[in-house]
Amino acid sequence: MLRDAPVALPPLVARVASVALGTGLLVAAVAYLRDAVHLAALADGTRALLDAPGPVAAALAAYGVAFLLRAGLWVQVMPALPLRQAWAALHVSLLGNHVLPLRLGEALRVTSVLRRTSLPAGPVLASAVTLRVADLLAVLVLALVAAPHVLLTLGGGVVWTGLVLAAAALAAGLLAVARMPGLRLPGPRVGAFSVLAWCLEAAVLLAVADASGADISVLDAVAVTAVTIAVQAVALTPGGFGTYEAAATAALVSLGVQPGRAFAVALLTHALKTGYALAAGLLALAWPSPTYAGRFRLPRRLPEPVARPVDGPVDGPVDGHAPVVVVVPVLDEEATIGQVVTGLPREVEGRAVRVLVIDDGSSDGSATVAASAGATVLRQPVTTGLGAALRRGLAEASALAPAAVVYLDGDLEYDPGELAKLARPVLRGEADYVVGSRFAGSIGTMHACRRAGNLLLTAWVRWMTRRPDLTDGQSGYRAFSPAAAADAEIVHDYNYAQVLTLDLLGKGYVYAEVPISYTFRTTGDSFVRLGSYLRKVVPAVHRELNGGGGRPLVPGDAGRGRRAGPVAEGAIPS
Repeated sequence: MLRDAPVALPPLVARVASVALGTGLLVAAVAYLRDAVHLAALADGTRALLDAPGPVAAALAAYGVAFLLRAGLWVQVMPALPLRQAWAALHVSLLGNHVLPLRLGEALRVTSVLRRTSLPAGPVLASAVTLRVADLLAVLVLALVAAPHVLLTLGGGVVWTGLVLAAAALAAGLLAVARMPGLRLPGPRVGAFSVLAWCLEAAVLLAVADASGADISVLDAVAVTAVTIAVQAVALTPGGFGTYEAAATAALVSLGVQPGRAFAVALLTHALKTGYALAAGLLALAWPSPTYAGRFRLPRRLPEPVARPVDGPVDGPVDGHAPVVVVVPVLDEEATIGQVVTGLPREVEGRAVRVLVIDDGSSDGSATVAASAGATVLRQPVTTGLGAALRRGLAEASALAPAAVVYLDGDLEYDPGELAKLARPVLRGEADYVVGSRFAGSIGTMHACRRAGNLLLTAWVRWMTRRPDLTDGQSGYRAFSPAAAADAEIVHDYNYAQVLTLDLLGKGYVYAEVPISYTFRTTGDSFVRLGSYLRKVVPAVHRELNGGGGRPLVPGDAGRGRRAGPVAEGAIPS
């Protein structure tokens, strides 16, 4: 016999029933909180704080000084850590603990330092964990000394277990610190200042209690703060919400404060600390530079260029017979590559010109045409991308001991006859990295949308490099000194334009522009599609700005740049 199927409620009835149930629960919760929370005491405390903002501001300032003390202690243990970054890491961690459960913000103090400095992970982790354990051990001891009956009532055996575990963890941390170069063992001063920091935190609770009419002493405020923090060490909710209020209320009640007022003091104190955590934590995400999200511009202070003789690189003089090597990547440019190669002059400033064509997996006769025109053709087995092709081209050119290396697109948009304009500033020792600027020269044809895109991207590169003289960020005509060509790093295969400029300028190489002519291609198709271009280029630029080229990009890095001499006639000076 078949059973009858369950009868489903009509959607409207189900919706009304769920709303009614939710409303009933909300009313019951509000009624319970009205009796349990003592809203009148909470309202009175809030008004008192608003009527006397001075003491609250002073208490929050003391709270801020407590974190400054902790940052200073971290620098004492790890002298290479900048104080500003130590301060930022502590506040990013504080923010994380107030918005993430299970105190996951603790990990952010380490990740903040690793993302924003070039310090090694091992010492950063060892110093951060050791100091944090010392900090927690200090608050446990402070709580036991100031209010043993309260802490033992709330925690019991858990407190002693915590003390033993914290002491063991601290011993292990000190052993790790002692073995790591660049770290100093924390002395007794660290413990003393950790205790002082917790005492400064108590100023917030003392100010709120005073405004709310709760009669407690300074020692009482320290005791309640210590107990609350000690219990909150195992909090599960973001910011320890609930745990904080329960512990602080119980501690205040044990000191004789009326329960309703005790809860109001606990909740208002937690609210003020949370407000500080959100405000200071958000500031710490964005300051100091580099931000937690990474660097978005080159540092204001770049490596100092190194003086060199006019007739050669800093590594030694260039051989008198060294050639000017032209690198031309191609992908299916059979119609134009021959004209590009034959249009290049045979010599520049008395130096022979050698042409390297990097065939990036063409499916047409580009390689054959280039070889017939007199170029040396180097084949990529498959299409790897313009960035990868240029990376190989610069490496192959550097192996030829050149006097200068020039990069040129193979689509005939740029005049190969203007090679000397690009190479001359390098050959004369005036610049290491020269870009041919279409916008400083003459543009025969350029579609309006492409012109707008080029100008927008150029403005972006100009902002990132902090160079008001940069007028063309996407030019396909560039020249390099031997050292710049050998030192250039292109961090992705797709393209080179922005990352190459950021790389070389970030290393201190001397930059210049020269005006060139330009005419939009009449054959073939451009590989640039706005959506895919931005999806690939923007992450690569961020990676480049944040050390993606294999070295951290931070002020003071050693560079291999040059000091510029007089700029050639027709060049746009750096």
